[in-house]
Amino acid sequence: MRVALADDAPLFRAALAALLREIGIEVTLEAADESELLAGIATDPPDVVILDIRLRSEPGTEGLHAAANVRDRHPGVGILLLSAYSAAEYALRLLEIDQTGVGYLVKDRVRDVDVLLDALARVAGGQTAIDPEIVRGLMGRPSRQLSLDSLSSQERNVLRLMAEGCSNNGVAEALFLSPRTVEKHILSIFKKLSLEQQEQNNRRVLAVLRWLQG
Repeated sequence: MRVALADDAPLFRAALAALLREIGIEVTLEAADESELLAGIATDPPDVVILDIRLRSEPGTEGLHAAANVRDRHPGVGILLLSAYSAAEYALRLLEIDQTGVGYLVKDRVRDVDVLLDALARVAGGQTAIDPEIVRGLMGRPSRQLSLDSLSSQERNVLRLMAEGCSNNGVAEALFLSPRTVEKHILSIFKKLSLEQQEQNNRRVLAVLRWLQG
């Protein structure tokens, strides 16, 4: 696997690059800011870009801004954001950029090589990897966490495809259903997972997170 790094903390960036090389991952770039990252991967895109959520190259620029630019210019490149804190709002904003080939980990998790490798593999494979601590925060209080067991078999299929990044039309094609039927299944999923009070986009993201948590 080939990985590019972008972090404005030189010591952390160097330590992470050394760790990745030690476990057999090729580090193609070590960038200090967004502009250096985008220039470095322009002609040689890696499999995954690892970004610090607080990355700043100029006022108003952060890791999420860089992530959006990477996804826009290199849609096939996975994106793994790292944060010193489990900020749920940033995870939501990342998933609003895309729900496939993205990940969000608390930096402390990087110390666990297995967790890091799993996240990189999932992101590179077009899946989603969100830190469990962040998922718990996004899903709210335990009393509101209903089991996926409440979903029918077809609803679980619909939610699985949503988690893989399929649009409503994509889900319909994969399951040989009409778009209207898919919409009904999604509304039922929202209701069974107690997400009926959320905005449409947030409900979709939270439903996907509930699937990932399960």
